[in-house]
Amino acid sequence: MLDDRHYMREPSFTSGQGFMPRRSATMLVLVVNGIAFLLQALLERFPSVDVNAHFALSLDGLKSGFLWQLITFQLMHGGLMHLLLNGWVIYMFGREVEESLGQKNFLTLYISSGVCGGLLQCLSELIPGQISGPVVGASAGAFGLTAAFALLYPDRILLLFFIIPMRARYLLVLSAMLSVYGIISRGDNIAHAAHLGGMLAGVFFIRYAIHWKFPEIPRPSLRKPPLVTVKAHPKADYAGLKKVVPIELSPEEFVSREVDPILDKISTHGIHSLTDRERKILQLARDKIDRK
Repeated sequence: MLDDRHYMREPSFTSGQGFMPRRSATMLVLVVNGIAFLLQALLERFPSVDVNAHFALSLDGLKSGFLWQLITFQLMHGGLMHLLLNGWVIYMFGREVEESLGQKNFLTLYISSGVCGGLLQCLSELIPGQISGPVVGASAGAFGLTAAFALLYPDRILLLFFIIPMRARYLLVLSAMLSVYGIISRGDNIAHAAHLGGMLAGVFFIRYAIHWKFPEIPRPSLRKPPLVTVKAHPKADYAGLKKVVPIELSPEEFVSREVDPILDKISTHGIHSLTDRERKILQLARDKIDRK
């Protein structure tokens, strides 16, 4: 039944919250990073395998044509603590970014932030005094998620170091300033340029790339479901809902044919991608629950 489904009990159409993806891409990223870390530790036990030369990111590697390093370096880490810190950031910010953007946009944001951070890090090696050599870690992607979170929820209060309250927008500014300072000071062995590149990619994605529209190839439908006119419920405003849905179907069939495809769309593309008709169908489904 409709009210047995957790995602139909408390929907939200305004804030982008209320529908948690049934398959979490955030957890998938964490699991893949964990598996890759174990595989990295295993390969490093074989002296004949130079893991860093082939899979960690370096300017020399890119010059040699090892373009896959822009992806593989994101799956490698310098130790367990490095993995745990990046995983914590991905978990803390990734869940709500995924909920707002959808799985497809979340993964695009995360991976592209890592790639952009890696490219900026390689370019920084051209500056005298900057660190050079193999770079590993999911930090660039994690900072991309941090930037996206700050733009999506700028006034959200966070606890810096679990103690200092700070709005998300100011956390982003502070992180960017620390990265720039780290690039200028050249006093440690941290890939600050990768962090900055990830943040810049996250900001660009939320400000611009998320709004890009690409034409979809039409897919012919072999069979159309039977349709009947919807009768508006007094609680909902269905003015403008001129299309029809199979309201006379059983609740299970109604959910399967009309509601589930919309929920899949939310999971993949985010709730902001819904049309007015799709939002009203979900409202109609919730009203059917309220009348029980």
